[in-house]
Amino acid sequence: MDQATYARLLAKAQLTKDLHTFDDFLTFWAKDRPDRVALEGDDFTLTYAEMEEATARVIHALQGMGLKKGDRICWFGKNSATYFTLFYGAARAGIVMVPIGWRLAEPEAAFIIDNAEAKALFLGDGFEACAGTLGTRPGLDHCLTAEETRAIIMKGERGAFDPSGPDEAILQLYTSGTTGNPKGAVLSNRNLFGLRKAGLDNPPPHSLWDEDEAVLVAMPCAHIGGTGLGIVALAAGLPGIVLTEFEPTRVFDAVENRGVTRFFIVPAALQMLLNHPDCAKTDFSRIKYIMYGASPIPLELLRQCIAMFGAEFVQNYGMTETTGTICVLPPEDHTVEGNPRMRSAGKPLPGVELIIRGADGKEVPTGEIGEIVTRSSSNMLGYWKLPEATASTMDADGWVATGDVGYKDADGYVYMYDRAKDMIITGGENVYPAEVESGIYGHPDVLEVAVIGVPDQKWGEAVKAICVPKPGASIDPDSVIGWARERLAGFKVPKSVDVIDALPRNPSGKILRRSLREPYWEGRERQIN
Repeated sequence: MDQATYARLLAKAQLTKDLHTFDDFLTFWAKDRPDRVALEGDDFTLTYAEMEEATARVIHALQGMGLKKGDRICWFGKNSATYFTLFYGAARAGIVMVPIGWRLAEPEAAFIIDNAEAKALFLGDGFEACAGTLGTRPGLDHCLTAEETRAIIMKGERGAFDPSGPDEAILQLYTSGTTGNPKGAVLSNRNLFGLRKAGLDNPPPHSLWDEDEAVLVAMPCAHIGGTGLGIVALAAGLPGIVLTEFEPTRVFDAVENRGVTRFFIVPAALQMLLNHPDCAKTDFSRIKYIMYGASPIPLELLRQCIAMFGAEFVQNYGMTETTGTICVLPPEDHTVEGNPRMRSAGKPLPGVELIIRGADGKEVPTGEIGEIVTRSSSNMLGYWKLPEATASTMDADGWVATGDVGYKDADGYVYMYDRAKDMIITGGENVYPAEVESGIYGHPDVLEVAVIGVPDQKWGEAVKAICVPKPGASIDPDSVIGWARERLAGFKVPKSVDVIDALPRNPSGKILRRSLREPYWEGRERQIN
C-alpha cells in the first residue's frame, strides 16, 4: 500500500475514532453514506439510511413489548439480515441479544433461554415450529417468527429511546460448553468497539478499509467469529454480506459475484474450501485478506492456502471472553515457503496487555511456558449470574485467564501450545496436542488428525493420534508413527493411531477432544492418569 492510499484510508478511519456505541455508528453512517449498502442477506438488503430507520423501528417494537435496558432477548436461527437488524436495534437501546447456536438440540437451546431469563424469543426462517416448544418456555412473554420480525423491520413505527452507553451490556454469547453447561459471556459496547481507538494511532495497513470493500459473514452468529464480523463491517461503514451458514460453493459465489474482499474462517472450514473441487476454478482476485483463527492451524495447511488463494493472511487469536481478537499475526509474517513465526499467534493489538503467567501467579521469563492472561477494554463484563466462575477467570485487576498455554519470544510474539486442559503428561513430559498434530499433518494419506492422551500403565498417559483419511486413501498406523518420528521428539510421537471417518466438532468448528477421550477413560474419575 502506497503512502498516499494509507493516508487517505487512515483519515477516513479516524472520522469514527470517537464513536463507542451502536447508536453512534448507525447515526453517523446514516448521515455520511445513506445510500451505501449496510447489510445484504438472503432475506433482504438495507442501506445505511434504511438500517438506521429499521433499527429505530425494532426499538419501538421492543419497547412496545415491555422490554427495557438490561432485558434479554434470544435469537434461534441461522445467520440473516433479519438477525443483524434485530441485534443492532436492540443494542442501540441497551437490550441484550442472546443468539443461540442453531445446531443445538432443543433442550440445549431451552437451557440458554431459561438461563438468560429471556423475555422474548425470535425464530429464524425454518425454525417456526419451535414456537410451540421453545416459544412456551417459562418467563418468555413473546415469541416471533422471522416473518413477523421482518414486518417490524420494514413497516413498523419508530419512537424515542435512550441510547445505551459504552459500558452497558448489549450482547451475551454462550461459550462452547465442551464440559458442563455453557456460560453466558456478557459484552458491552466498549468491549466491541473500544480497541478501535487504540489501534488508530499508527494502524497497520491490513486494519484499514477501502471504499470498494465488503465483508463476508459466514461463521455462525452465535459465536464471536460470526456476530463479531458483522460488527466489524458496521464499524468500517461497509457492506456485510451475510450467508445463512458456511457452505463452500456459496463462499465461492460470494467471492466472485458479491464483492467480498475479506472474510474470517476457522481452520476446519478453510480446509473444506481448499479440498473442494470448485476451489481451483474460483477467481479469488478480489480477496485482499483472509482472517483465520479459533483453533490451531497446521503449518502445511496454511502454506497450501497461501499458495491457493493468493490473498494476504491474518491470524486472529482471541476468545469469547475477550470479545474476539486480542493478538494478530499480520500478512508480512506469512510466506508460502513457511517460517517459524507462522507457528505463532502474532503480537497483542494496541491497547491489549498480555503476559505469560506461571503456576505461582507471577509472570514467567521470556521463552518460558505458562498460561496466557490478558487485560484490555475488550475483556467481558463477566459471566451472566456466575460470580464464582467470573472470579476464577477474571481477577480483581481485570486480567482474564485464557486457559491457553504458551510463551512469548524476545520480539513479543505469542506462541500458543494448546488448551491447558488438553495437555498430555507422559512420563513426566508435557505434550501439547497441537504440536503433535502439526507434526503429523502433511502425511500423504491423512486429511485430518486429532491427538489425545489415553491411559498407560507405564507412562501414565500415552499419546494417541486419531486420523481421518483423505478420500480414496487408507491409513497405515505404522506409516503415521514413522512420519511423526521424523518430525517430533520421541516422547511426542504417538504410541498408537486410530482411524475414523470424521472428527467430532462443535458448531464453531473446534474438535471435541472430550468426546474422543471418553471411550478410553470410561470408568475413571478423571481424564488424566
